[in-house]
Amino acid sequence: MKNGIILFAIIAFALNLNAQTLTPEVTSWVINTNSQKGYGSILSNVQQVQYATTNVYVSATCIPGYDIGPWTGNPNTPANQNFVFKITRNPQKNTGNAIATSLGHTGVWSNGVSIFNAKDARSYNNAGVWNQNAIYVEGISFDTCLGHPAPNGEYHTHLNPRCLYNDKDNATHSPIIGYAFDGFPIYGAYGFSNTNGTGNITRMRSSYAKRNINTRTTLPDGSTASNAGPNVGGQYPLGYYIEDYLYTNGSGDLDDHNGRFCVTPDYPNGIYAYFVTIDSLYNGEYPYTPGPTYYGTVQQGNMGPGSGHNTPGTGETVTTYTKTTGIDMLENSNTINIFPNPTNGILNFSIYNTLLDKNTSVVIYNSLGEVVQQYNNVSANVNYSFDMSIEAVGIYYIKIGGDESYINSKFVLVK
Repeated sequence: MKNGIILFAIIAFALNLNAQTLTPEVTSWVINTNSQKGYGSILSNVQQVQYATTNVYVSATCIPGYDIGPWTGNPNTPANQNFVFKITRNPQKNTGNAIATSLGHTGVWSNGVSIFNAKDARSYNNAGVWNQNAIYVEGISFDTCLGHPAPNGEYHTHLNPRCLYNDKDNATHSPIIGYAFDGFPIYGAYGFSNTNGTGNITRMRSSYAKRNINTRTTLPDGSTASNAGPNVGGQYPLGYYIEDYLYTNGSGDLDDHNGRFCVTPDYPNGIYAYFVTIDSLYNGEYPYTPGPTYYGTVQQGNMGPGSGHNTPGTGETVTTYTKTTGIDMLENSNTINIFPNPTNGILNFSIYNTLLDKNTSVVIYNSLGEVVQQYNNVSANVNYSFDMSIEAVGIYYIKIGGDESYINSKFVLVK
């Protein structure tokens, strides 16, 4: 990158101004900045992100930026939903009765597409006891991105949105790919093996598994079902119903909400985070996305008939987020090799970029835009290291090069 890039001093200034406000629930969205259109010539991805002290407002059409369709046996057509979802900036653990992830949208992917839970709208003999698993019942109508439109035209996925991120990258912590309506982030399929942010990258395993049953007369808690379901097999294989699954605490990496409290690259001090769950062949694993209940409390406005049309700024000052300012400017370049990331002390790095001069400088900034360490006369294709053990935990940014030609990256310090 050469001329035309905003001077890093300006970026650092923007960082300093926005360090307290441009947190991941503001910056993680796929914003359509050039009026790109998707299915049906509808504007795609997220059109606008606005934020205040307590909430983030995400305006979206529910149409992704990638190609979608066809949908075998599904007569519905995606339509512009004109959603304005409201995401709390202060998510709280629910200490009361768990809130079920109901039918309809339960969260929103980072590209503005709706998240649905595992349920189909029907049950065996309409008794409400054996609830159909949408992945089994509706799966034939999923497109290659694993989505399909609802009768109202709301395009959505019930499981891992494989076209939104690289779900085969098992060497890197997955990015935030959405937020549930309780305000907690949703990551892709891979995270740190240890909740403190250490260890290898591993696929997050669900703690639900198919029950060892041949008849459907008892429920997962062992009680007798008020209405028996069909025997297992044939048209009704194991997994066809939600009640075919049993949660066993500690059998996987995630809890009964399909998440865990852990350190992530975006939250170096830790946060409760959901993960989408897939098996070793990249097929979805129940409960697939957040659910069957939320970990946190859920505010009004996003769930139920006609929901998802909130009014930004009721009783609070709202700012429109612009992706060309703040921390987001510092996330680029695959030409820097940084390891380990996160680090708890020594940070190693190498540069692979022929656009940089033979000898250049490397500067590390904290999240306030303050210089914490600097290295001069750095050359490409040579390994260097910083001792970060004396610094505070958090997200740090590396600038390599001068004002006219430079590249940037970031890393996380944990202890």
